[in-house]
Amino acid sequence: MYLFNPENDLALANFSLNYTPPASAIRMAEELAVLPIWYAGADAASAGKDGLVGGISTAIDTKAVAWDTVMAAGSADTSESSDTKVIAAGELNRSFLEAVKKILPVEASLVSFSDIALYPHLKIVPWGWNPALRRKLISEGVSQGLLPSPEELVCLRRYSNRQYAVEILQELRVEEEGFCGESHFFTDTEELYAWLEALPGTKVLKMPLSGSGKGLIWILGGITDKQRDWCRRVVREQGGVVAEPVLTKVQDFAMEFYLHEGTVRFVGYSMFSAAASGAYMGNELLSDTRIEEKLGSYVSIELLHRLRNSLSEKLSSRFPLYTGYAGVDMMVCETSAGYCIQPCVEINMRMNMGMVAHIFHERYMYPDAEGQFVVDYFKKPEGALSFHEKMQRESPLKVENGKILSGYLSLTPVAKTTSYIAYVIVL
Repeated sequence: MYLFNPENDLALANFSLNYTPPASAIRMAEELAVLPIWYAGADAASAGKDGLVGGISTAIDTKAVAWDTVMAAGSADTSESSDTKVIAAGELNRSFLEAVKKILPVEASLVSFSDIALYPHLKIVPWGWNPALRRKLISEGVSQGLLPSPEELVCLRRYSNRQYAVEILQELRVEEEGFCGESHFFTDTEELYAWLEALPGTKVLKMPLSGSGKGLIWILGGITDKQRDWCRRVVREQGGVVAEPVLTKVQDFAMEFYLHEGTVRFVGYSMFSAAASGAYMGNELLSDTRIEEKLGSYVSIELLHRLRNSLSEKLSSRFPLYTGYAGVDMMVCETSAGYCIQPCVEINMRMNMGMVAHIFHERYMYPDAEGQFVVDYFKKPEGALSFHEKMQRESPLKVENGKILSGYLSLTPVAKTTSYIAYVIVL
């Protein structure tokens, strides 16, 4: 059973049994609850020799059926026999899944959170684990034996600390001249302030534990009194502050791995975009070969392969008790010496949007097809619905043999009240 809980990083940082996510995270979790139908069942441990996540059956032949026709045709009976279940309640989600199954070979069914205990034979696979989620599942009747122990969650929180990325970056910089970047973990605020004063240019400070793209502040000139207060609070609560000079970024990307108790497998690449604040915006839907070609216009592919192998060894030695996905975020940067790779910006010890995009491309697109995967927020009332209807008119979805040929597809249901949507556009 798969669960999308995007508040996980914040809950893991808080580490309270009674953690309450911000309203925006609760709403995102509710409106994107069915997102796991697109990646549920992927198991990197049984991937092929090239490290790609295997796809599901594509026996359905829809012969370029238009998506809006399917949505208007009414619901069909959705089989509840599937052993792959996604925790998402409500008629809107069920109607959406029924419509999706008419046009794409999605093999999942939905179950409400209150019915989780009815399926004790199914493993629970959340976006990420934290104490508040464990407590909530126990309150619904889930056996503690099916859940990570409190000690295992303490270990996971330790593994999720950005201090590991600082250490691995320093090691990688020694190995290759083609790597760039600088990152420090300060436990003393006076040492941090001295480092900031001595270094010209813009700097970024990071909480050791926070959501991806969150917990960051930017030092544009001298550090302000408010920023000093932030530093003291973070050192007091999390033991230190990560500090880095801001580089001239050309391209964000990541390497995705699957870890199983010390065994590490490279799963694929992720090429994504982020806002100036660091917040995630979306992923390119591309094959690994195409991503390597794009990155190869800046740096050598051999360098990427050496980095991949080196990271496999470092992840294995540093996280021997972890089982699950780990995404290592990276950047191609422009420096005085040419293009270089910042090889370890951060490590996400959980499922991530890069993996969702990777699995979606493998399952539902032809190998040479390209597109974008986007998670978006609409502030205005009915803004998401207006966008959704406009995209359906201008870029109608076309599918052949269970694979998308072209067009727009919302991966989550859209209604008048919707603010968060995930969607793809295939070119």
